[in-house]
Amino acid sequence: MIERFQYDNKIVKAFIMATIIFGIVGMLVGLTAAFQMVIPSWNIAEWLTFGRLRPLHTNAVIFAFVGNGMFAGIYYSLQRLLKARMFSDGLSWLHFWGWQLIIAAAAISLPLGFTTGKEYAELEWPIDIAITLIWVVFGINMFGTILKRRERHLYVAIWFYIATWVTVAMLHIVNSFEMPVTLFKSYSWYAGVQDALVQWWYGHNAVAFFLTTPYLGLMYYFMPKAANRPVYSYKLSIIHFWALIFIYIWAGPHHLLYSSLPDWAQSLGTVFSIMLIAPSWGGMLNGLLTLRGAWDRVRDEPVLKFMVVAITAYGMSTLEGPLLSTKFLNSISHFTDWTIAHVHVGGLGWNGFLTFGMIYWLVPRMWGTKLYSKGMANAHFWIGTLGIVFYAIPLYFAGFTQSLMWKQFTPDGYLVYKNFLDTVLQIKYAYWMRGLGGSLYLIGALLMVVNVWKTIASGKLIANEDAEAPALEKNYKGESGGYWHRAIERRPIMMLVVSLVLVAIGGLIELVPTFLIKSNVPTITEVKPYTPLELYGRDIYIKEGCYTCHSQMIRPFRSETERYGEYSKAGEFIYDHPFQWGSKRTGPDLHRVGGKYPDSWHYYHMYDPTSMSAGSLMPPYPHMYENEIDKVTIPAKIRAMQKLGVPYAEGFDELAVADLEAQAAKVAANLKKDGIEADANKDIIALIAYLQRMGTDIKQKPATQVVQAQ
Repeated sequence: MIERFQYDNKIVKAFIMATIIFGIVGMLVGLTAAFQMVIPSWNIAEWLTFGRLRPLHTNAVIFAFVGNGMFAGIYYSLQRLLKARMFSDGLSWLHFWGWQLIIAAAAISLPLGFTTGKEYAELEWPIDIAITLIWVVFGINMFGTILKRRERHLYVAIWFYIATWVTVAMLHIVNSFEMPVTLFKSYSWYAGVQDALVQWWYGHNAVAFFLTTPYLGLMYYFMPKAANRPVYSYKLSIIHFWALIFIYIWAGPHHLLYSSLPDWAQSLGTVFSIMLIAPSWGGMLNGLLTLRGAWDRVRDEPVLKFMVVAITAYGMSTLEGPLLSTKFLNSISHFTDWTIAHVHVGGLGWNGFLTFGMIYWLVPRMWGTKLYSKGMANAHFWIGTLGIVFYAIPLYFAGFTQSLMWKQFTPDGYLVYKNFLDTVLQIKYAYWMRGLGGSLYLIGALLMVVNVWKTIASGKLIANEDAEAPALEKNYKGESGGYWHRAIERRPIMMLVVSLVLVAIGGLIELVPTFLIKSNVPTITEVKPYTPLELYGRDIYIKEGCYTCHSQMIRPFRSETERYGEYSKAGEFIYDHPFQWGSKRTGPDLHRVGGKYPDSWHYYHMYDPTSMSAGSLMPPYPHMYENEIDKVTIPAKIRAMQKLGVPYAEGFDELAVADLEAQAAKVAANLKKDGIEADANKDIIALIAYLQRMGTDIKQKPATQVVQAQ
């Protein structure tokens, strides 16, 4: 029996428009942050400093640009692959508007300094709850559509959509456990080493299951459509899918090599990261070989150009990532701009170009017209490609330069570049080139905006696209022969459950021992909880995004212990909710900065960094000298920490404000000795207290500058 129905294109249109708008916004914010690295005067206001714009940029690009692009592609392809309209128009629109409100909340809260301080998961607890609810709405709508489908077979793209939904849900919920203090402030449920492991289990797999698996699903749908060719290998797609989702989840610890994370966890991350090369390249080759017999069309079709470069960038990133997970290359790349280049090859090339190709393919079909200008699309392609090249290659050289300069010693055993700033000033050219590359990429995107707008103006949206298909046979008894995998493909709930089990295995094996076996995080008796003033100062440090440029993890390399002091121990971080190890050093590591400089040095440095470090690229923070310490929240912060297991004495919350005031008065008195009349109630006093506490709990071995020649 043939049934007639209609596909819903209005929801796809809404997500496409949001993708384009937030793509431009996210790129503009990123470009601003890039130029702030070489023009500190661009940090024009408290809420427009680099430390606050950087998380806004990452969230806008990941969740607003790529997220909306992902939903646009899924809503379009899912209906056609299942031969069914979405389960509920109401849920579709609840999903759309809920997601946009979440993005708006992020755009407001992050510049205001409301952040958890966890990379890619900076949004505070009310927004985390909203994300969970909207993700459930998306899941109900997707699985409702799958269950009412008219096509029994679930195509490979849908496998990736299912794995994306279940894994992102698991990652987000586990990583977002936090203790609320106020409506806009919370502390991570985890601390130190455990928080670092959970965060990068989430952070790496957010890349895997938000930026990769759904886009692989889109690749498997839109590449064959654009090329008018069947996917190259069905068997290869099966291997690609199951191997990828099982292996990917184990790789998170490779972000923490040479850190205080237990060695066994680091080794697991390395081994599984290297294993990822096989399924990742299997998927890349499956995508590229789909073009067999159609390569002559790539010269003429901009859609195919974008998709070919996107898949190639995916292949490059998924080879480079595992290589950077080896301890040798990681010792060179970590904390440098090499990592920034690597991430943006994937982001700009894989996600950006696949999104552009998808939009160029979708818009003419949904509006019943032709693309306004292939020439303009081709120009977009070449300008965008040059943008990626100018962005990435200088940063690769910058990364090599940074690492080599950090590690260089004289024949007598002295660090050649003792002053960290020397290594930063040497690579300013790369930051200028990054700005140029980002500008080119944005210009290309603006060409797309004009092209899409003109295309839409020449047609009319087919809001409800007519379709027909035979009804799904209710009493289907299966068929003999065929692939064994057919049994799973036709049972979406089974695929959901099996996917969840596979992705949960790696997480459980890595996380559970770290939490249950005390020897994985040995305690140090000298390490004490932060005082109320230090805790408040730490909150300011997180609020200002200082972790985006500074690490707090001294690795056991001679070059680092000579420059910074004793290497970091796991037990030093047991009261850090959240951890602050960082992932990039634009400035020096700060774990042992306590006691290194007098209070007055920090006072002048935060007001005008160039006054203490000539040529510094760090922005000034004059608002810290005006904003007053919010003493009302201090008792609540102490109580939250007590609930998290920090051993403050019972009833200390009632004494915390007095303790804070007493310590603040001491800091102000120290400043007065150096001729500075400072108000003890200002934020800068709390930040100085925190900076002077860092790394002082344990007795450090005296650093030696002269090392006997080997």
